[in-house]
Amino acid sequence: MHMPTKQEIRQQWERGGPVVTWALIAICTVIWMIEVIAGFLSPYLQSLLLLGGMFSPASVMQRPWTVVTSMFLHAPNTIMHILFNMIALYSVGVVLERLMGHWRFLGLYMISGLGGAMGLMLWGVLAPDGQGWRMAAYGASGAIFGLFAAILVVYRRIGADMRSMMVWMAINFALPFVVGGVAWQAHVGGFLIGGALTWLLTSGVPAWRGKSLAWRMQVYGWPVTALVVVVIVLCALANPYSY
Repeated sequence: MHMPTKQEIRQQWERGGPVVTWALIAICTVIWMIEVIAGFLSPYLQSLLLLGGMFSPASVMQRPWTVVTSMFLHAPNTIMHILFNMIALYSVGVVLERLMGHWRFLGLYMISGLGGAMGLMLWGVLAPDGQGWRMAAYGASGAIFGLFAAILVVYRRIGADMRSMMVWMAINFALPFVVGGVAWQAHVGGFLIGGALTWLLTSGVPAWRGKSLAWRMQVYGWPVTALVVVVIVLCALANPYSY
């Protein structure tokens, strides 16, 4: 296996290669391997890693870092969770990163991941019998679904053929109904936020469309992030449980 040198990475960065996409895949994979190794060494250690990083609506105010850390955790007892997510991330990431640029793509990814957490929080408020609060979730799916929505917005904007992407998305949306334990609420939240942000970037205030993408990302990205955080906090205030 050839490990890229710093010079090769820099060249890929300057050429617009999918450096951030590969970095996200590498980070998620390394963390998953640490989870697996921890399980062999001590089940308690593995549980500690997962419980310390996974997101639960009931404890978000006590453990706010889990809004971010949960995006990089995957189920250690199966390879399918991380494999499926990383294939999906690569399939859309290489396209979007080339179109948006490295940092703006990373911003979209992280904001979409926050949208996934928002979806879980809203389900905590809306679900009957308080069952939504007792959920615990981890994985990159919320962020990836935001990328799915983003590429749909972009493809529609430029008139590209969306059929293959629609099939891929339909499979992902149907997965929770076939496989148990999938946090579809995070999928929906990430999809809505990622799609909304991308729509603003491509079709927002008409007078701003001529501005650079970097400028528009600042103008739209921060308010969308603030809105998501406010919704998460407001939902948390309705939390009937405390940890």
